[in-house]
Amino acid sequence: MPKDSSIKSVLIIGSGPIVIGQACEFDYSGSQAARSLREEGIEVILINSNPATIMTDPMNADHVYLKPLEKASIIHILENHKIDAVLPTMGGQTALNLAIDCDAAGIWEKYGVRIIGVDIAAIETTEDREKFRLKMLEIGVGVCKGRTARSFLEGKEIAQETGFPLVIRPSFTLGGTGGGFVHDPKDFDAALNKGLHASPTHEVLVEQSIMGWKEYELELLRDNLGNVIIICSIENFDPMGIHTGDSITVAPAMTLPDTIYQRMRDMAINMMNAIGQFAGGCNVQFSLNPDTDEIIAIEINPRVSRSSALASKATGYPIAKIAAKMAIGYNLDELTNAITGTTSAYFEPALDYVIVKVPRWNFDKFKGSDRTLGLQMKSVGETMGIGRNFQEALQKACQSLEIKRNGMGADGKELRDQDAIMHSLANPSWNRLFHIYDAFKMGISFKTIQQATKIDKWFLNQIEDLVRVEREVEKYTISNIPKELLEEAKHKGFADRQIAHTLRCLESEVYDMRNSMGIKRIYKCVDTCAAEFEAKTPYYYSTFGQVGTDVLDNESQVTPKKKVVVLGSGPNRIGQGIEFDYSCVHGVLAAKEAGYETIMINSNPETVSTDFDIADKLYFEPVFWEHVYDIIQHEKPEGVIVQLGGQTALKLAEKLSKYGIKIIGTSYEALDLAEDRGAFSSLLKDLGIPYPKFGVCEDADNAVALGRELGYPLLVRPSYVLGGQSMKIVINEQELEQHVVDILRDIPGNKILLDHFLENAIEAEADAICDGEDVYIIGMMEHIEPAGIHSGDSHSVLPPFDLSDNVIKQIEDHTRKIAVALKTKGLLNIQFAVKDEVVYIIEANPRASRTVPFICKAYQEPYVNYATKVMLGDKKVKDFNFQPVKKGYAIKIPVFSFSKFPNVNMELGPEMKSTGEAIYFIDDLKDDFFRKVYGERNLYLSR
Repeated sequence: MPKDSSIKSVLIIGSGPIVIGQACEFDYSGSQAARSLREEGIEVILINSNPATIMTDPMNADHVYLKPLEKASIIHILENHKIDAVLPTMGGQTALNLAIDCDAAGIWEKYGVRIIGVDIAAIETTEDREKFRLKMLEIGVGVCKGRTARSFLEGKEIAQETGFPLVIRPSFTLGGTGGGFVHDPKDFDAALNKGLHASPTHEVLVEQSIMGWKEYELELLRDNLGNVIIICSIENFDPMGIHTGDSITVAPAMTLPDTIYQRMRDMAINMMNAIGQFAGGCNVQFSLNPDTDEIIAIEINPRVSRSSALASKATGYPIAKIAAKMAIGYNLDELTNAITGTTSAYFEPALDYVIVKVPRWNFDKFKGSDRTLGLQMKSVGETMGIGRNFQEALQKACQSLEIKRNGMGADGKELRDQDAIMHSLANPSWNRLFHIYDAFKMGISFKTIQQATKIDKWFLNQIEDLVRVEREVEKYTISNIPKELLEEAKHKGFADRQIAHTLRCLESEVYDMRNSMGIKRIYKCVDTCAAEFEAKTPYYYSTFGQVGTDVLDNESQVTPKKKVVVLGSGPNRIGQGIEFDYSCVHGVLAAKEAGYETIMINSNPETVSTDFDIADKLYFEPVFWEHVYDIIQHEKPEGVIVQLGGQTALKLAEKLSKYGIKIIGTSYEALDLAEDRGAFSSLLKDLGIPYPKFGVCEDADNAVALGRELGYPLLVRPSYVLGGQSMKIVINEQELEQHVVDILRDIPGNKILLDHFLENAIEAEADAICDGEDVYIIGMMEHIEPAGIHSGDSHSVLPPFDLSDNVIKQIEDHTRKIAVALKTKGLLNIQFAVKDEVVYIIEANPRASRTVPFICKAYQEPYVNYATKVMLGDKKVKDFNFQPVKKGYAIKIPVFSFSKFPNVNMELGPEMKSTGEAIYFIDDLKDDFFRKVYGERNLYLSR
């Protein structure tokens, strides 16, 4: 059936601010769906309250509403637009729940709006745990023993029937909120109470525990004719008992026999057909008993899920794009495979490589939190590695994490305490993967490791083999290592840095040695069809070919065009999230407009920057020196843009500069000057700009002496960090000494800065574009909370709401002087503390900041586009006609995920803890929301 011509306008509902359990994978899906519908000439209206996303950019939709995701906002939109259909499957649980609320209130019916991509009955069948259980039994699909409780008493009765251990799963929640395992009857009452309160309908499924079984996922697409395809199978490395968002996952499934896969495939199709006849995407989760091969259905999500983004990046099949087209009437055989450009979309992707996803956690931000992994998701981001084998993909995913590890082991950081290792194996946390490696290295038996972890033997064999390779390499030196062994280590994903550690030499020596032996990276294409058809899309990963045979097998052909590399921001984490991906995407698009071939390097599967049709070439690789350097050697770009990808990209600036690679825009020297507080403060002194009294120390004794000189309270902070990592306000010598020791343990050799803390000061910040001569301030914000709370955790008001003209003039003058003195070419963010009408400089960052997307959305101007053209030397500041739309005030609202850590108090200070943000517009300062936030401004300030 061709496109439904009655659908001329579609409303897409976004997922709102980023929280743990619902992150930027929905920005990716929503952006792709919006572009897909606009290609068909359909008017797209989009609602989302998150200003940091590409999705809420004017380039994606005809009308963007940055409004709270609630019924009143939907009614406002429907009053102002003639909307034919709503697509609620691209915005996670938030969008689905809002669509259900609007349906129950009769809003869609009143305004004549059809729901496409799913139907309400299907959502209710999958989200209402009892309906799901009964539907599965009806079609002969196995489910866990148990049933739904709607009251405390009913829950107690079911537990008595089911027996312990058991599991509690609340209805209508995302990221496993409120769920968990109960092993001991004495813990049941509290767990049941928590689950009933977490569910918006106050219903929980109480069922038998299948902890330790294997877990799999299938991604499905179905069209209006009932054609169904499986996009890919995903296997969880971790067994049942850990939320899939917190599990290491692998595609395609590695240990699934074809007979069982075919059974699972048939069950998944039957399940999708049983819940409703909508056209769209579906994610199905299964559990497999490793002893009996019994298959149990865990859940089915009739929407684009977290795994859909992963499956799209893993296969190159754009699930959200195709699902959006099917929602408006197209069938699979009428659509083209976007990667080959010649084959039909009605096919199942074939993979001739392996992908591994490893989650990224931020437990250090939640002091006292329970770090054990379970049914409730706790990770804040993820990385994906692509390789020719599982080991290579796993090492690349670990190299992408930015947790000071160079891959799996071989870096001297292993745990050597046997009791601690055994505890970690049995009680999974963020570092269990590394401790499995350590256990094998220590000589703990295979059987003991398998019994403690319940991880499939095949995966454990792969890790044991990596330990064997490390041991083998250790026997040699750089001068006598056999070529075959070095080649094997590279094929199994070992970084030059890991090999150098094992051989006791320099990374550069390993690089030179392997290149002299002809062991070089080659680039392969992600083409959806295992190279059966030619791919039109330049989406690449690196691997190592057989020396002397695979040289011609390099699928990334270098063009003679002038090129620029944009370094991405890696995995999401607190302090560096989706707002940096926003800047990277706009940087790529601006460089294209300026006539460059654009090359994106990033490892985050959730983001728009790693969509294969954003840059001219996408290298899905770790933003890790060795990988970046090899791509640069291969492509020979004019230079590299590092100021858009947060600290991830900036950290590589020194090495790029040292190797003679041009940094586009602000130079490494200027970036370093801004980070070196001593040199930067000397610059401020020369410029006559005030700054708090400060000092730099490198050990605890030095710090105590400096503390006495500066006077308490003190703000203690390490150099070269983002998101206020390890920053703290201390009020006495004991606290100071303890914190300095803690920092130096985590970041040895760091220069620690002590600033006299300005109590009761007002904090403000400004973002600007500078071309080395002229400066344009794109936005100035005042924080509602006092100085001392990280800017990412503060409510920021654009423009300032009560700073005097004198203070505003000082901020403008200081910004201009600093921008020019740092020889800034591109973006700059400066943070200020205002006390007694004097403006002090807290810090300056010559890069894209967290607030740039917020200002772009509030003032409706593409500042990253302008800044990138300035960096490239394509334009000067005076070439732009700045016309910001200024009406009332925009408030940036920080959003937190403390609910995932119930035993952690919400205390705010100089270290950032928010996971996302929303934008809220007000006409004046009489607004109730503003008055409420202003009234609570001192409530959470702690140290």
